[in-house]
Amino acid sequence: MPEPKAASPQSTFNFKQAISQMVQRNASDLLLKVGRPPTIRLNGELHGLEMPPVKPEDLKLLAEQIMTPRQVKEFAEKKEADFAIGVPGVGRFRTNIYQQRGTLAFAFRAIPYEVKTVRELNLPAVLEEISLRPRGLVLVTGVTGSGKSTALASMINHINQNRRVNVITIEDPIEFLHRDVMSNISQREVGNDTLSFGMALRHVLRQDPDVILVGEIRDVETLDTALKAADTGHLVFSTLHTTDATQTINRILSFYPPHQHQEVRMLLSTALQAVVSLRLVPRADGRGRIPAAEVLINTAAVADNIRDIEKALHIPDLIAQGAVSYGMQSFDQSLMKWFKDGLISYESALFYSTNPNEFALRVSGVDSASDRKFTEITGDQTKSQSLDLTP
Repeated sequence: MPEPKAASPQSTFNFKQAISQMVQRNASDLLLKVGRPPTIRLNGELHGLEMPPVKPEDLKLLAEQIMTPRQVKEFAEKKEADFAIGVPGVGRFRTNIYQQRGTLAFAFRAIPYEVKTVRELNLPAVLEEISLRPRGLVLVTGVTGSGKSTALASMINHINQNRRVNVITIEDPIEFLHRDVMSNISQREVGNDTLSFGMALRHVLRQDPDVILVGEIRDVETLDTALKAADTGHLVFSTLHTTDATQTINRILSFYPPHQHQEVRMLLSTALQAVVSLRLVPRADGRGRIPAAEVLINTAAVADNIRDIEKALHIPDLIAQGAVSYGMQSFDQSLMKWFKDGLISYESALFYSTNPNEFALRVSGVDSASDRKFTEITGDQTKSQSLDLTP
């Protein structure tokens, strides 16, 4: 991509200066909208840069500089487009262009050049073990901006460092760039390398993959292929915009008509390996955010619960029961760990917890009947039985 110009005679907007400030301040996103100064998202909050408000002609010129003819055509047809760009000397960014009130707008997400490890990201160490499993479906979930892509990249990186396998990714767009270490990694971008997720997935099993990464499950065709690939001996990674493991399983079922639910439950009970759900919590020292993670491992008890259409899902109870033996953990257990380590404040822990009342009781030293397993991870026995979440 040609380097964006600093400014032009008809424009006072300096894109490279704005994107450089975003990187220098370690912000996650840069938002450009007509009538407002460039805005960055720092530790989850928006901050305007000390620059003039952006004008319509500024963003029109920027679009002409950074978009390829194919992307221009796609945007003209769909009124929005996703792609990745590299700014020389600054970094790599996932980019979305869209229209609002008849004018252009941009959202840029910073993509680190170096893929961090599971431990460097303060993710649960059990994710390393999940990454090295021979087959099955691994879903990483969370709201937008919760670190799903970063977590997936760290798991692919762990495979790359430890297994001699063929990895094929299907992404829209490609974010993190992986270089072959022990694995052979082929990264395919929708639009550039394949016409669509569906088209790529229809042919991926003929490309001799051991590991498949699907950027996002968006429709039943993608989900169906991912489940069947996982059930036939492949390790499949993907993401869903769900908040926890229970909602994830319910969302999978919702893709299918009711008469297929029993069949899908049976397939999911054998194909699923793990569900990892993420929430990013501000650090107490103000230096970034730290991930709170819920981890569900598909044990025999979990598989039985998924299969039984007559029973409601009891995922939180199963996570609590499998915390010590299988490395599972709930959001509240993860938050308690970070709170006790002094990395997050009590207010943040309470705000992001699943059960604030029970969490407050635990902090005050009161056990609740429904919280029997909580003590095993984060109470008095934390040192001997908790997961090692520190890098």
